[in-house]
Amino acid sequence: MAAIARFERQASSSNTTNPSCTILATMASRTRRNIWRSKRLIIRPVEPSDDAFLQSLTEETTDDYQNSTPFVPVPQGAAGAKSFREFMEKCLVGCIICLPASNTPEPEIATPLSDSPPKKPVPTPIGTISLMATEAKLAHHRNTEIGVTIATSYQGQGYGSEAVLWALEWAFRHANMHRVDIRAFGWNEGAWKLYERLGFVLEGRKREAMWYDGAYHDAVELGMLRSEWQARYGEAKAGSQSA
Repeated sequence: MAAIARFERQASSSNTTNPSCTILATMASRTRRNIWRSKRLIIRPVEPSDDAFLQSLTEETTDDYQNSTPFVPVPQGAAGAKSFREFMEKCLVGCIICLPASNTPEPEIATPLSDSPPKKPVPTPIGTISLMATEAKLAHHRNTEIGVTIATSYQGQGYGSEAVLWALEWAFRHANMHRVDIRAFGWNEGAWKLYERLGFVLEGRKREAMWYDGAYHDAVELGMLRSEWQARYGEAKAGSQSA
């Protein structure tokens, strides 16, 4: 960090334009960015300790489960949560979406017999975000697909949109993706219309490809190119925040 500060001083004090100092100063400013944060969210790795939370995502309502997976609805249990975690661990990036820990934790009850230090508040998990990995023989296409789930009690507050925008920035700016896909089910109109508002282009429908609640529905496919993301959001509107 001392070297970075020195380069910044050199760049700012130079009376003539020095391309090397300009580049180094730009790099120094970028090191302060925390790509695992958005305006309101913390993005962290999925861990084995998250299995209970992952299981809870499938148990809140049957509709939420069927809005996030094409699988027939069956009780998931601990084995299903473990399987989902292992899937996320194999993704290009598979993370838990969290809200920051409260800055004003509840006061602790005095326990004279305990020598343990006070517990620090921890971020609250509210969902998952992932970008699919492609096999090596297809990696040159630079394509990926977003998967996102938000717990029922945190829906309707814009967290899903914020997480998707974070995933787009990560994919295009940091993973050098060329395009990002996202899918929705025809009965979940709110989801695919939201994706369109975020800038995804409706690219097609697989007619009556999905069975849900006694009827067949379309599978909706949307995509966004890097050039479309750059035109809509770009460098100045990037979602990561400073550390």
